[in-house]
Amino acid sequence: MINVEVAFARPDRQEIIGLQVEQGTSAVEAVKRSGITAVFPEIDPEKNDMGIFGKVIKNPSDHELRDGDRVEVYRPLKIDPKQARLNRAKKKT
Repeated sequence: MINVEVAFARPDRQEIIGLQVEQGTSAVEAVKRSGITAVFPEIDPEKNDMGIFGKVIKNPSDHELRDGDRVEVYRPLKIDPKQARLNRAKKKT
């Protein structure tokens, strides 16, 4: 067994759930087992982007976790970062 954490944050609330999983457990499986979807029903483990300590995982369903990993579930972007920068630049002029 290995110890991992699953984390999710909204502007109004954040949660980090620690759990033990078998060696070879994927990031997606850890999110499902953590029960974090009961706290944040907007999470879809099959669709949300995920990362380990701030580094994006390309394929969370295939990414095997290591002892001490923290799986971060990311919220979808509301606006493309390039568009947001462009909008801010336009406001300044």
